[in-house]
Amino acid sequence: MSAVRSLRKLSRAALLGATPRDSLPDAIEHVAKVHRAHHPRADLRPLRRAYMLAESSHRGQMRKSGEPYITHPLAVTLLLAQLGAETTTLTASLLHDTVEDTAVTLEQVRQEFGDQVCYLVDGVTKLEKVDYGSAAEPETFRKMLVATGNDVRVMSIKLADRLHNMRTLGVMRREKQVRIAKVTRDVLIPLAERLGIQALKSELEDLVFAILHPEEHTATRELIREHNSRPDPLTGFAAQVRRTLREAGIAAQVLIRPRHTVSVHRLRLKRGQLGDCDYARLLVLVDEDADCYAVLGELHTCFAPLVSEFKDFIAAPKFNLYQSLHTAIADEEGRVAEVLVRTRRMHRVAETGVIALGDPHVAGETAPDAAEGAAQGAAQGPAAATADAAGERTDPTRPGWLSRLLEWQSHAPDPNTFWQELRDELAQDLEITVYCAVPGAEGTAGGALPLPAGATCVDAAYARLGEAAHRCIGARVNGRLAALTTVLRDGDALQLFLESSHGSPSGPSPEWLDHVRTPSARLAIREWLAAHGRREGDQAVSEPAAGREGTRQAAREILSEAAREELHQERRRHQELRDEPHRRLGQPYVPQEVEEHPEQYAEYGENIPVVPGHPGTPVRLARCCTPVPTDAVTGFPVRGGAVTVHRDSCQSVARMASAGRLTLPVRWEQGDAGCRVTLRAEAFGRPHLLADLTEAIAAQGAAVVSADVEPPCEQRVRHTYTLQLPDAAGLPALMRAMRRVPGVYDVTRSVRQTAAN
Repeated sequence: MSAVRSLRKLSRAALLGATPRDSLPDAIEHVAKVHRAHHPRADLRPLRRAYMLAESSHRGQMRKSGEPYITHPLAVTLLLAQLGAETTTLTASLLHDTVEDTAVTLEQVRQEFGDQVCYLVDGVTKLEKVDYGSAAEPETFRKMLVATGNDVRVMSIKLADRLHNMRTLGVMRREKQVRIAKVTRDVLIPLAERLGIQALKSELEDLVFAILHPEEHTATRELIREHNSRPDPLTGFAAQVRRTLREAGIAAQVLIRPRHTVSVHRLRLKRGQLGDCDYARLLVLVDEDADCYAVLGELHTCFAPLVSEFKDFIAAPKFNLYQSLHTAIADEEGRVAEVLVRTRRMHRVAETGVIALGDPHVAGETAPDAAEGAAQGAAQGPAAATADAAGERTDPTRPGWLSRLLEWQSHAPDPNTFWQELRDELAQDLEITVYCAVPGAEGTAGGALPLPAGATCVDAAYARLGEAAHRCIGARVNGRLAALTTVLRDGDALQLFLESSHGSPSGPSPEWLDHVRTPSARLAIREWLAAHGRREGDQAVSEPAAGREGTRQAAREILSEAAREELHQERRRHQELRDEPHRRLGQPYVPQEVEEHPEQYAEYGENIPVVPGHPGTPVRLARCCTPVPTDAVTGFPVRGGAVTVHRDSCQSVARMASAGRLTLPVRWEQGDAGCRVTLRAEAFGRPHLLADLTEAIAAQGAAVVSADVEPPCEQRVRHTYTLQLPDAAGLPALMRAMRRVPGVYDVTRSVRQTAAN
């Protein structure tokens, strides 16, 4: 009701006409009074001049509600003044429609009010549909967001402008109301949330809720009315909290903070039924940060806390500068109340967000306490922005999400693509921070990288490296090998592996598009695929010959020896974890293929292994472990008088020995025909991997008897080769050569059945 009375007052004042030259116009007297309450030493002369220009320019124009048009910029200015905006913002808000709807030009605004006011007015001025057609709305928002990147006050004015328009939307036809409400829901409300302007966001949510879901809105409002008709149990609860804190010697203000309509609706959907204490929360305001924790200690000591409801947003601020302690406590009667504990500075930032910071170009000029506190909170959280070497200002109003948005929008020239990507980006209302190491650096430590919740290693690669992420072939998360499609969590340490910078990159896989969350990654991948003639769903890409040759020449640069050894150890740890349940049960792990066909073996013409004391006995090499000369081996007699030979480390040896099978000693007598072995190579998937591996095998003098390539799984592939070696002594050198192939991180002796020719 107070907002309606203020608007009527402004409307009447606007109709009274001009005032004496040196006095403040009656229409902005109330605005000036509210402004002086936040900024006692503010110079009101720019406001007077701005009002006089706006009133004369809009004179004769009427809103659809029948009120003089000047009441709209006055109402927008009053909203911002109530939130504590500084004089420059209020001046621009009075003029925000003059360039768009009157004959006033930007040059006139610049000459009269300076560059900053001109920039803000230009930022919120819509583009003409005559020039842009259906693209006018998305391109207007693009222009506004780019302007916000340099001065966040542009978006503050736009949000206040939209709030007043939503308040008066009832005079428009239903379909236009719905269209405007949907854009407000999808774009402007998320922006208000990200900028921390909860005072505007909450009312916008309620107005949109009433238009898009009128039945649910009516039902929720009825619940609130019924609750308000009964005594509020939180009144007594608040009195208990005040008494507890007073006895503890803590100076604090305890308030009852009602939930807005949408908040009540969401809570009802979550809990099914609301209790009498669910329609509001207790808000405890103190002077110092340390007092917040003192209050928390007293509440958790004197009341029964619900530990699952505790959240510390002071130590870890939200990405929109929000800081507070959240908890829930129960009294002796079992009533549960949610409690917010914060300082008065935190409360101001929580309500008005970036508006509390004042002029972002002059830190602390208008709101030193709020600006200092919010900047400190931002520096601790993921939204921190740091100054560069050139002395660029540190601006907590330029958080990570806004920097990402400004970066990717430049790669989305199509208005429809930009509009859809913008809605998708803003729908992701949470943010995480990961620590991404620069490729080639020692260890896993890296710089903080803000990302939307649900982002994968691919998103992190493009956020950190840009187009260089086209060369990404693998990642390690928290010291363990992970697929590039792995979803990252807050605080993860990430290290990326890139292929050599020599030659053209192998490029991204089309399946990455199914996993990325950030528009910048999605647009970069699509651009690369389109430039190289690939479509979503393709599984292979041809690498230019020069790039392939360069990759071979730089094989040792793909992964450092230390990184390759660590990946090899990772594979060993995985095998040990796989075998552990079987060891605890006293049973060896036997691969499924061997268990099902234990008597299938590879029979070779070379008479290399012999059984002492049994000359001429046929000897067969087991396919499950393919022993080679110098391996420690054990023989088992089978039907037909033959002896099968397994490596001592083969799982089948322990299984058959425990079953009581007779074992025979076997020794090696090297023949002239060499030996046969089965090797398994595990690698990151990339083009021409098979060709490069077989080339490395041939360079060691080995012949490929058979090869099996399994389908890629999470960007990793497994190659199994049965090879004929001229000499078993060359096996270690062969395995080292295969590990040096770009992308290969492990080569092991196979313990599974492999088909032979």
